[in-house]
Amino acid sequence: MARSSTIPMSFPPFTGVVRKLVLWNVGIYFALKVMGLLLPDVGGALVDLLQLQPSSVAHGEIWQLGTYCFLHLRLMQILFAMLTLWFCGSLLEGAYGGRWLKELYFTSAIGGAAVASALSFTHVLRLSPESATIGAWAGLFGVMVGLALRMGDVEFLLFFVVSIRAKYMVAIYILITIAVLLSDQGVFGALLQLSGALCGWLYVRHAPRKGLGFGFTEQYYAMRNSYYRAKRRRAARKFEVYMGKQGRKVNFDKEGRYVDPDEKKDPNDKRWMN
Repeated sequence: MARSSTIPMSFPPFTGVVRKLVLWNVGIYFALKVMGLLLPDVGGALVDLLQLQPSSVAHGEIWQLGTYCFLHLRLMQILFAMLTLWFCGSLLEGAYGGRWLKELYFTSAIGGAAVASALSFTHVLRLSPESATIGAWAGLFGVMVGLALRMGDVEFLLFFVVSIRAKYMVAIYILITIAVLLSDQGVFGALLQLSGALCGWLYVRHAPRKGLGFGFTEQYYAMRNSYYRAKRRRAARKFEVYMGKQGRKVNFDKEGRYVDPDEKKDPNDKRWMN
C-alpha cells in the first residue's frame, strides 16, 4: 500500500497473524466469561494468576509477562483493542510479513511488561509493584508505533469521520497516555503502554528487515559455513603435509579447494562451496 493514501471504509483482510491474535484474544475472553458464570472462584483465581503484577513477577511468576496481554474483562475494552489490531496490524503484515508483525507485537508486549514492572519498584509517579493490569494495549502501542514509523503518511478515517495521518493519530494516543500517567488513576497501565511503545520503537529501528528470527537464522548459517570452511582448510593442510611425505606435491587455494595443475579454473567460481 502507498505511504500516502486514505484507508477505505471496507474492513482490511482478516488473515494471517492478525487473525490468529484476534481469535486467541476473543476466545480467551469468552472462556473467562463462561468460567466466571459457572465457576466464579476458579475464574477469578485464573485471572489473578495470569494478570501482570510486578511483585508476583519478582517472586517467580514470570509467565505473567506474556499472559496478561490475552486477558480482557470488558466488552468495549476487547472490541476497541481488536479493531485497532485488525486495522493497524493488517497494514503492517501485508507490507512486512506475518513473522515481522508477530515479533513486533510480542516484543512490545513482553518487553513493555518487563520495563514497566522494573520501573514500578522505583515508586515514582505513585507507582507500586502491587499494581496489576491486563489487556493487549502494550503490544498494540508497539504496533501503532511501527505503523507510524514505517507508514506514517497513510491516512485513517478516525471514527469514520475525520481523516488523519497515522503518525499524528499515534502521537495523539501517546499524549493521552502520558496525561493518564501523570494523573491519579491508571498509572501502571499507562506506563505499560508507553513501555510497549518504546520497545516497539526499538524493534522497528534495530531489528533486521525480515525479523529477529530471520536474522538469527542468517547468523547461525553464516557461523556454520565458516566452521565448515575452516575445517576444510585444516584438512587440506594436513593432506598437503601427508602427500609431501610421500614425495608428491599438491596445492590447495586459501578456501581449501584442490588446485589441479593441469586444469584452468575460474578462481571466483564458488558454486560448489557452502
